[in-house]
Amino acid sequence: MREQYAALPPGSPIRLAKKTSNLFRFREPAGGGLDVRRFNRVLSVDPEARTADVQGMTTYEDLADATLAHGLMPLVVPQLKTITIGGAVAGLGIESSSFRNGLPHESVRELEVLTPDGRVVVARPDGEHATLFRAFPNSYGTLGYALRVSIELEPVRPYVRLRHVRFTDAEQCAATIAEVCAAREFRGEPVDFVDGTVFERGELYLTLGSFADRAPGVSDYTGRDIYYRSIRRKEIDHLAVRDYLWRWDTDWFWCSAALGAQHPVLRRLWPKRYLRSDVYRRLVALDRRYGLSTRIDALARRPAREPVIQDVEVPVGRLAEFLDFFHSDIGISPVWLCPLKLRNPQAWPLYPLDPDELYVNVGFWATVPLGPGQPEDTHNRLIERTVTELGGHKSLYSTAHYPEDEFWRLYNGTAYRAVKSEYDPDGRLPDLYQKCVRAQ
Repeated sequence: MREQYAALPPGSPIRLAKKTSNLFRFREPAGGGLDVRRFNRVLSVDPEARTADVQGMTTYEDLADATLAHGLMPLVVPQLKTITIGGAVAGLGIESSSFRNGLPHESVRELEVLTPDGRVVVARPDGEHATLFRAFPNSYGTLGYALRVSIELEPVRPYVRLRHVRFTDAEQCAATIAEVCAAREFRGEPVDFVDGTVFERGELYLTLGSFADRAPGVSDYTGRDIYYRSIRRKEIDHLAVRDYLWRWDTDWFWCSAALGAQHPVLRRLWPKRYLRSDVYRRLVALDRRYGLSTRIDALARRPAREPVIQDVEVPVGRLAEFLDFFHSDIGISPVWLCPLKLRNPQAWPLYPLDPDELYVNVGFWATVPLGPGQPEDTHNRLIERTVTELGGHKSLYSTAHYPEDEFWRLYNGTAYRAVKSEYDPDGRLPDLYQKCVRAQ
């Protein structure tokens, strides 16, 4: 990596050369860049210390397989197999263990980072590079690239027992989320995982998962059966722990339907190895690049559509209010819910959540028709304003539309600029606003 860096023209911009991404800021492919593809291995797993040393481009699929072999898992395993640990730490990740384990970067013990000024530094919660350690989450590669990450692990059991609990009222659902996350139990049974699915205004489900040593039988959602559809028809379900971790990946939550992968005939023909989120994302990237669906809509005289692909965090006490707005003004369904609370009260300055607050991540990924004369960012801007009004925050893996002054107020521009000036004094990487709003 140092040799590659030294070969770059002095002062030239730096970028990564890699084939995959889980970001939804689509850009034209560019040549060159630092080749980090070989930084993709689990270096070691220590079953006694419950830690792992992992290279930054390692996917969570490979990481989970390495740790499950020892009866362990990362504290938070994001939903999609090809999310890399470096990406989850530099961006944000979340899953159903986040109500008790926070976000992926909170289980990091140290980071080995290639900084934009050419150094390789080891950043820890204290010591010389502590400010870089704390600012790295939500920096999206603008402060450097994680070459190695040391993380904590937790023990697992062979199975996860699921309870799908239905609600007809969003306020009652939010109140139950708060109660379950505080008590870590529901109706006398322990709860290790919590997430939810909103199918429509009066049909919400919480899925409460508990580790189990035995199961009367296990479901398989890696082929013809589709996980999210089971939520409506099964009160109790059981999955092997690996299948639980990847229950959403096979159908990219429910978004594979837009690509025809849930049609019964096509499902039988679609090779099982290609029922994966990374395959679907490549198809979407091709569509965005060549404008195929836009052309079809134009030929059919259908209204233009705005991609609304977002994850936002709102305080649990404002969840019902947000969902009411969302059903009325946006209209996407289903919607994913995932509660989270910071595990570590130390400051994470670039994504400033209140450590005493329980938040609920609301995820929605679809397109919305635009009305006559509406700008192409109409619905995304409306969501951003509403989230801010409700005291929430928005993840930056997809498009953002904030004016620059508001962006830096929400994402702590003062703290960011101080770290940026220390580790990238020549501006060889774009800053966070350029990367996440201007898509540079």
